[in-house]
Amino acid sequence: MSFQPVLVSNGIAGWRFLQRTYDSQLQSFSKSAARNREADYFTDKIGTVKSAEDLVSDRRLLQVALGAFGLQDDINNTYFVRKILEDGTTSPDALANKLSDKRYREFSKAFGLGPGEIRTTGLVTFMEDIVARHEAAGFETAIGTQDESLRIALYAQHELKALAEDRSGENAKWFSLMGVPPLRQMMETALGLPSGLGRIDIDQQLEIFKDKLQELTGSDSISQFTDPETVEKITIAYLARAQINSQVIGTSAAQNALTLLGAAFR
Repeated sequence: MSFQPVLVSNGIAGWRFLQRTYDSQLQSFSKSAARNREADYFTDKIGTVKSAEDLVSDRRLLQVALGAFGLQDDINNTYFVRKILEDGTTSPDALANKLSDKRYREFSKAFGLGPGEIRTTGLVTFMEDIVARHEAAGFETAIGTQDESLRIALYAQHELKALAEDRSGENAKWFSLMGVPPLRQMMETALGLPSGLGRIDIDQQLEIFKDKLQELTGSDSISQFTDPETVEKITIAYLARAQINSQVIGTSAAQNALTLLGAAFR
């Protein structure tokens, strides 16, 4: 039987409980037989990988490698993944550098299989970090099967901090955030922005995001997310709005059903 996370509620109450029990639940999740087999296989075999072809040709290795970066849905896109790895990240023309979703750049850089890069697949410490990331991402996915908003909230805890610590400029950080679907969804919801915002000019989007974040936290800088209290503030805003939105959708659906039933009995 696969591990099932324990969630007592959704929204802010569910988040508080998950924060209190995160370490013990993650430990239980990681100790499952299936997860242990995945981790052991990756640890034993990853050192033999010397090229992008080696990695994509072993589905079990690739599953862990992609899962560590939340890219598990690309498991069947082997040509695309191979190209990401073979191009590396050192050239501005590398595919990973052209994509708005910077998880691909992080994924490619982690294994060092591109031209002029240092291959890391033989470095035990680096690969142990990949396994740990895979475990955390897998737990987030398990949470998401019960509550997608809590999965996104968990993901944002480490990704917002990592983005804030990046050495790129503020606008570059914003564009990175806007290009990662879970972070963008969280920010749009937390700031009360419409999902159709992405259809307008990218520079206009940037200004709207900045203005709304300024209203909420007093700053329009992504760098403020090095502060756990600020991350928590945006998380609570996100969960509160997400819960309200789900209730509105649920109410609308129920009203529609009642309308249809009423029509049927006229």
